[in-house]
Amino acid sequence: MNRIVTLAAGALALSVLAGGASAQTAPATTPGGKIGVIEVQKIVQESAIGKESLARVQKVQQAKQEDLAKRQKELRDMEQKIQDQGKALSEDAMEKLQKDYQAKALDLKRFQDDAQREMEESQRKELGELEKRIMPVINEVAREQGYTLVFNKFNSGLLFADDKAVDLTEAVITRFNSQIAAPAPAAKPAAPAAAKYAAPAAAKPATTATPAAPKK
Repeated sequence: MNRIVTLAAGALALSVLAGGASAQTAPATTPGGKIGVIEVQKIVQESAIGKESLARVQKVQQAKQEDLAKRQKELRDMEQKIQDQGKALSEDAMEKLQKDYQAKALDLKRFQDDAQREMEESQRKELGELEKRIMPVINEVAREQGYTLVFNKFNSGLLFADDKAVDLTEAVITRFNSQIAAPAPAAKPAAPAAAKYAAPAAAKPATTATPAAPKK
């Protein structure tokens, strides 16, 4: 299981910031510019959004692996049947069994190819969404801390870096997680709608007619 997570994380992280200097905020020739590095795979594995992306990729991969194991077992069982019953079967029955075996083997190969394509598509989708959300955070942290260039630590030919001085990974993860966890501002209550019709006037109290005096 850990191997699946590691492979999925690596697949996602290898493409994020593949250019190595995607977080540039000024030309490399800027005098006195600070250069920083980030560990992309750590961001993928430890940020809240990265963990969610890995979980989705892992779920797809695990389902495909379980299906593959089932198909491989069916093929092995059929192969064993051919070996065990081969001499006892008629020529026609053996020919049919062998054709069924070949068809199942071909189906397994197609399944493996399709599963690989689906896994790659799942990783590309998750990568695209993660990159859209993480890049603004990297740029924001780099600018705030005065960095001119930020490189992908393990994908830029870097041989040495004083991590404490130039590594922005933890700062990016902290900022990224805090932005995700921040509650959305509460919506202002809607103003009461104006009355569509005027309120009816208060009814006047009924007057009692005074009887006329009798004539003399």
